[in-house]
Amino acid sequence: MIVDRQGRRFRNLRISLTSACNYACTYCVPDGKRLVAAQDELSADAMARGVAYLIEAAGIERLRITGGEPLVSPKLERFMTAVGQMGLEDISLTTNGQLLAKKLPLLVDAGIRRINVSLDTLDPAAFRSIARGGDLATVLDGMEQARAAGLKIKVNMVPLRGQNLDQVMPLLEYCLERGYELRFIELMRMGHLASDSNAFLQQFVSLQQLLSLIGDQYEYLQANAPVDATAVRYEIPGLGHFGVIANESVPFCRTCSRLRLSSTGWLHGCLSSSNRHFVGDLLDKPRHQALPALQRLLVKALGDKQEVAFSGGATIMKIIGG
Repeated sequence: MIVDRQGRRFRNLRISLTSACNYACTYCVPDGKRLVAAQDELSADAMARGVAYLIEAAGIERLRITGGEPLVSPKLERFMTAVGQMGLEDISLTTNGQLLAKKLPLLVDAGIRRINVSLDTLDPAAFRSIARGGDLATVLDGMEQARAAGLKIKVNMVPLRGQNLDQVMPLLEYCLERGYELRFIELMRMGHLASDSNAFLQQFVSLQQLLSLIGDQYEYLQANAPVDATAVRYEIPGLGHFGVIANESVPFCRTCSRLRLSSTGWLHGCLSSSNRHFVGDLLDKPRHQALPALQRLLVKALGDKQEVAFSGGATIMKIIGG
């Protein structure tokens, strides 16, 4: 097993099935141009082999399928069928929910039992302004259908000053009423925000600000979370839970176990590093040739991790998923 001097190793793999997305969210795509699939994206079979090799080479235990938007990818069914047979502890998926109702039978048949839905507001006008695509009612209906099918749902919200801060409490109440767990995600200094500190600070909402808003209405207690969790988790007694992925306020780099594989075959060991490692050419090689080379790249990728806290990076989140 590949372990660094802080005892960290890769347990969680996040794979970007495609860079294409049917939204163009303001914090992800500042120019408003909708993302399309890269010309050199890996096939479903190559991605599945990548997962299999990483399970063996790194000890990957859990897989999250991301994008872009994974539900727009024609590779989804073939890929999920393959990875569903690999004995992983957990397979989950992050989606914007626009195609959730349509793809729900596929997800259920493939063994998906939990999903994260990115949703930044319950206000239709604000939704259109932030997402620059899609339809709020369709997303909410998809979530209701997923809940009825027995899927566990977490909702990811990026609070933004001047855009959706007034939606923190309505969205929390909406999730508590339906048994969804809301995760607030602090804005990250990535891509265009890494080089524009003014734009970042104008929009950033901290953990402390969120807890102050919530504390005006609810009493809450800090809840237990796994050692390598990214979220600080809280319980509102008798009502449910919420969490804050507080990358700026409460850094979690010391226990990070995440590895990312892009749709074009690049490994990213750390979001705060511009380093990346190409494995696409290894995925057509037989196991006995691919694994030693892959392990050498994994050592480099683990070495890319920050020791204490995220310090910002030029890497663009839209390319490598959540």
